[in-house]
Amino acid sequence: VSSVKSSLKDDDSGDHDQDQGSPKDGEKEKSEDEDREQNASRRKVEQFWRFYSHMIRPGDLTGHSDFHLFKEGIKPMWEDDANKMGGKWIIRLRKGLASRCWENLILAMLGEQFMVGEEICGAVVSVRFQEDIISIWNKTASDQSTTARIRDTLRRVLNLPPNTIMEYKTHTDSIKYVCLIVLLFPLILSLTYACMLTRQKKFISHE
Repeated sequence: VSSVKSSLKDDDSGDHDQDQGSPKDGEKEKSEDEDREQNASRRKVEQFWRFYSHMIRPGDLTGHSDFHLFKEGIKPMWEDDANKMGGKWIIRLRKGLASRCWENLILAMLGEQFMVGEEICGAVVSVRFQEDIISIWNKTASDQSTTARIRDTLRRVLNLPPNTIMEYKTHTDSIKYVCLIVLLFPLILSLTYACMLTRQKKFISHE
């Protein structure tokens, strides 16, 4: 509607050619490019769902498993350029909810329901023995308004109860935690060994 009003305003003579409403060459090319992009995106989505339909659902797995779904070119690693300044929302689910929540999350990502531009990097579902964990990764941990919007959208698309605990963790903190564990591991190992020796000596002395 706005484009029609603009064309009428620019021509006060009242005389219009028959093809007055036809798009200009530049606009036509832009429209064709957009159509091609939409068709390409539609084909990719269709290919994904054909692939997904043959996959095992998270709820059908037992033991310890992880599913990763990330944008093309982004690795599911903290150190990846797209991830290193970002973080992730973590949601712990009781057993039996993972398949439904995972599929709803995929639909929300493909449908761009989060409305945060290129911020979404990917998502992970982790199947564990007593619980399942879903997380969604974004690029900029310091952008609080974006992380809040992602959180609120997650609550809606996953239909989470109001009392569901959601934790946001930056990848920088995760890297620091792993580095700390690596540094402390020799100390923990030596203390454990010392405790075992002490218990063994006490056991021998009692005999």
